[in-house]
Amino acid sequence: MNKFITVGMKFPEFKKKAVVSLEKGKEFAEISNDTFKGKWTVMFWWPKDFTFVCPTEIAEFNNNFSNFQDRDTMLFGASTDNEYVHHAWRVAHKDLNGLKFPMIADTSKSLAEDLGILTAEEKVAYRATYIIDNEGTVRWVSVNDLSVGRNVEEVLRVLDGLQTDELCPCNWSKGEETLVAEVG
Repeated sequence: MNKFITVGMKFPEFKKKAVVSLEKGKEFAEISNDTFKGKWTVMFWWPKDFTFVCPTEIAEFNNNFSNFQDRDTMLFGASTDNEYVHHAWRVAHKDLNGLKFPMIADTSKSLAEDLGILTAEEKVAYRATYIIDNEGTVRWVSVNDLSVGRNVEEVLRVLDGLQTDELCPCNWSKGEETLVAEVG
């Protein structure tokens, strides 16, 4: 039976290595739930390093890094590749050289398995995105097939809506009126 972590559930406990820098001696760090405890968090997954769609998404999340910071939200990327492959890809790909967020290495695939996002055949992660609130609860999940990249602006729009803690209508954007539920 496949389990899938979805809205309203606690994000699974984990401890993984990650690439956090290209500076010699400071390349790697350990990332766990404690890293983002008490903070809003976005964690997005891609299938494989050294591929074609993945770097477009990773670069776009990086281009929007300050937008996540403005929302007091931590940003993490992850795949099932190891930290050395992540590091080599960052060095080799010009759009990934200056990443401002950690690239988590789920080499054992245990976190991706706990999340329920591994493909059946290759056991690589789908393009999954999680918004986790400051209490560690998943508030939004989006999962794309391997061939289609996600929309970072939509991730930010949903994050904005969730952080209002109000009712947000269809196509709502930050700064627009929210809804008031009238009872009776």
